[in-house]
Amino acid sequence: MVAESVLAAREKSWNGAVSLEDYALLAPSEIGSLISTLAREGYAVLGPTVRDGAVVYGPIDCVQDLPQGWSDEQAPEKYRLKPRNDGAFFGYVNSPQSWKKFLHPPEVRLWAAERHGSSFHILNNDAKPEKRKAFLGVRACELAAMRIQDRVLLEDRYRDPIYEAHRRSAFLIAVQCTEAASTCFCASMGTGPAASEGADLVMTELTGGGSHRFLVRAGTERGSELLGKLRTTAATEADLRQAEAGVQAAADGQVRSIDQAGIQELLYQNFEHPRWEHVAARCLSCTNCTMVCPTCFCTTVEDTSSVAGDRAERWRKWDSCFTMAFSYIHGGSVRNSSKSRYRQWITHKLAAWKDQFGSSGCVGCGRCITWCPVGIDITEEVRALRDGGNHGDS
Repeated sequence: MVAESVLAAREKSWNGAVSLEDYALLAPSEIGSLISTLAREGYAVLGPTVRDGAVVYGPIDCVQDLPQGWSDEQAPEKYRLKPRNDGAFFGYVNSPQSWKKFLHPPEVRLWAAERHGSSFHILNNDAKPEKRKAFLGVRACELAAMRIQDRVLLEDRYRDPIYEAHRRSAFLIAVQCTEAASTCFCASMGTGPAASEGADLVMTELTGGGSHRFLVRAGTERGSELLGKLRTTAATEADLRQAEAGVQAAADGQVRSIDQAGIQELLYQNFEHPRWEHVAARCLSCTNCTMVCPTCFCTTVEDTSSVAGDRAERWRKWDSCFTMAFSYIHGGSVRNSSKSRYRQWITHKLAAWKDQFGSSGCVGCGRCITWCPVGIDITEEVRALRDGGNHGDS
């Protein structure tokens, strides 16, 4: 049987209207209790932490590992951390990484074999995770990206058992955005900033007025079980209104968008538009956009062997449609120009993805804009095609 939605298979998601009684308040000190409780239950807790001048996702052992008091400033080809004075734990917008690296690892050994005498013996090649993982600080756009990857890697004729093993065991704690970066456009994609479904717990960090607290609700039964082990207080209508206002402010603060109306026809009918030459003159084919994208899933396979010839391994690694070798077949590459490779990426992401999988392949996180070294802006490229003009550089 083809795998149904991972969330449906692993747990019961709660449906229906959410009322005030479904919410509770957590004090900042209880975030430490949340982390330690997950650790006691056998989870490796992963979350945002500051390293090398950026907020990145990695192991979280205690609340001090979180990026408290830090925010990020993002723009095309620009990223920097800056301090904030409200003590927020989740005051950043987006990490340069996505949770994809823990669910669809960038490198994984598929099998290994060793020579024993005149024959090779296949070794134990179980690629399942050694420990269950809990993701702390998942944004709404990232939940949407996980749902997209579920559709691609699990819910079709063929499914990826490596992804499935990581995905089924993951405990997801979402934190709703109350601020937006200048590169965010999730509101226009319908993927945020409010977390709709897919998380075990949904939190909104509330600051201001001399008070720091977390409004939290359970999204699943196991989320409710975990919440019951923490010290909570009752939420008020004022707390709920503040959270809703914060999320709405994050949506209203977004200065970029993609108009979804007729976007498939737009891209399919402009295959030879001069705009492709314009963007190709800037594109470095560096693959940054696909590496930071939370939904890109392309891989390649590499075989290695020892110098002595007594051991061989096969590895699966992330690949990108921006490389010349990606489209190589006998006789050469199908897409041998930057123009054709960029056109392929954006057309697949925003148009052909809908034909294949029933949704857009973009969640509006803005990472491809921030981390493009020449500041190419996917929203600007779509707008230029739609307007029929040749907009200036972003």
